[in-house]
Amino acid sequence: MTSVEAVRELLSEFPVVDGHNDLPWALREQVRYDLDARDLAADQSAHLHTDIPRLRAGGVGAQYWSVYVRTDLPDPVAATLEQIDCVRQLLDRHPEDLRPALTAADMEAARREGRIASLMGAEGGHSIANSLGTLRGLYGLGVRYLTLTHNDNVDWADSATDEPRAGGLTAFGREVVREMNRLGMLVDLSHVAATTMRDALDASSAPVIFSHSSARAVCDHPRNVPDDVLERLPGNGGMAMVTFVPKFVLQAAVDWTAEADENMRAHGFHHLDTTAEAMKVHRAFEERHPRPVATVATVADHLDHMREVTGIDHLGIGGDYDGTAFTPDGLDDVSGYPKLLAELLDRGWSKADLAKLTWKNAVRVLDAAEDVARGLQATRSPSNATIESLDG
Repeated sequence: MTSVEAVRELLSEFPVVDGHNDLPWALREQVRYDLDARDLAADQSAHLHTDIPRLRAGGVGAQYWSVYVRTDLPDPVAATLEQIDCVRQLLDRHPEDLRPALTAADMEAARREGRIASLMGAEGGHSIANSLGTLRGLYGLGVRYLTLTHNDNVDWADSATDEPRAGGLTAFGREVVREMNRLGMLVDLSHVAATTMRDALDASSAPVIFSHSSARAVCDHPRNVPDDVLERLPGNGGMAMVTFVPKFVLQAAVDWTAEADENMRAHGFHHLDTTAEAMKVHRAFEERHPRPVATVATVADHLDHMREVTGIDHLGIGGDYDGTAFTPDGLDDVSGYPKLLAELLDRGWSKADLAKLTWKNAVRVLDAAEDVARGLQATRSPSNATIESLDG
């Protein structure tokens, strides 16, 4: 049996749980939620990384759909509600393939039915507008993790890619973590500063996740997880879900991006400027300095390192599809997971190891968070603390 055949057999029993897919935001940006214009039952490879045929080809059995919204929107809570509504519309349109899931038991039910368990994660604490009541509202609508920050700080937590302000979590930030534990909502530490990671691990009584982050020791980018944090996951029970974004997994891509951004600034443009004039400058740079290309092996290197540091019981996959402009060679879209698993099999990972990576760890972590919540709900009332009362 070839590695690819062995992987196909494995995925028929233990499919992939992916921790982060930005399809809802891509649908907002491309077609303003016109799902007829992006019918996921058909091939959307000209527009998206994701559609149902490619999810099936990739062996995906559960997906956390990100209900991300930008931090600069005037009403991020309303925009998050629109993202949640988008996911619900997708579930209503494709009931044969996508199954709503709120619990670990729902994930297992979907696996038995041969459908893709569909969960939601909110990406960034700005989505709760400093309100624990709003946090509970999102949980009630089906959101099962909150990434504490996105690329910018929030009032109560520092981001990995912003200037430090809180020094990690504030008192209100720790209360957010405690209330998430009480609800059974997973604390997601992708995007947050290392200080925030450590504070959240100190505050959390339930397993945490990194929904789409890789190893900082392998690729020195602040979006990745330092080894001292990975070392704490066994004690916490949580997991880190490796991401595929080239500038987070390939050091040459990190360095190239820094040079490209500096070139934009030198020509008077913001590094995120996508106007015609700015893109002309960027394309000229790329012609002179070709973009480094990550591969399946690049991602596998992260998983090998993360396994050595934290153990096989604390790893998963979070590709960040439809949330990145570039992908590794061989992991071009959601059909590519079998190639990564075959690479790991060839490196000596066992089928039992791969079953934990794809399915078992993610289900266990959500189940453990639910168990912690049941205990806390028996002893603790909902928190009505405010950021003013705790942080002044």
